[in-house]
Amino acid sequence: AAARLAAEQEVENLSGLSPNPEKDIFVVRENRTTCLMAEFAAKFIVPYDVWASNYVDLITEQADIPLSRGAEMKGKCGTNESELELSWLDQAYTLKLSFVKEGHNTSRGPEASWRLSRIQFTYDTSERTYFKDAVSPGKHTASSHRLSALVTPAGRSYECQAQQTISLVSSDHQKSVQLLLSEVRLQPFDIPADFVFSEEHKCPVDQREQLEETLPLILGLILGLVIVITLGIYHIHLKLTASQVQIPRDRSQYKHMG
Repeated sequence: AAARLAAEQEVENLSGLSPNPEKDIFVVRENRTTCLMAEFAAKFIVPYDVWASNYVDLITEQADIPLSRGAEMKGKCGTNESELELSWLDQAYTLKLSFVKEGHNTSRGPEASWRLSRIQFTYDTSERTYFKDAVSPGKHTASSHRLSALVTPAGRSYECQAQQTISLVSSDHQKSVQLLLSEVRLQPFDIPADFVFSEEHKCPVDQREQLEETLPLILGLILGLVIVITLGIYHIHLKLTASQVQIPRDRSQYKHMG
């Protein structure tokens, strides 16, 4: 049964198709049908300790670790739970994203949504590409607690071009690891067709930026309309005034009237 399940599941790293070298594309397929798609650019900011020049005190350095395009991947899909796992640099770094879909009651009735429920990042400070002279090098795990991120209505994909920062707590003396996500398009459930995202649900930041871009145009149109209406009313007023009989203010001119 396990062998049959493995044969029916496919995972594909399609990052090479992206024109952005920092953006990765991952697809999980089961029974020849796409069940999870993920596109995003990701980077981790990881603090770690090194010896000061006196070799007595500790100082904190920072490693900036991008998600490698050559990442190996695993994935699994379910009705209410899905998962994507990525590893790179000989598994020195591993990122696991867990998603859940759940129903809830609203004023409009029962509705369903999905969210990113857990992030787990494993890193090895003995790896020398990004960590230099780390004190007590070894593996550490940074994870989220009670995460509720990327909340999206069921049946839709999540999209966010803006950069988002998610904090993770590390097993390395409770240090705070930052995950920076940008150019995100994600859908772990209910994909309508092979390699096709559902209608996007934009993040609040993108919605605000879109409003900021369109608001000047809307205000300009409203202002132009107000000017046109004002000029029209003024033109009509002039016509009505011109058609009325003008009564002389000098009473000596009354004898010439009639």
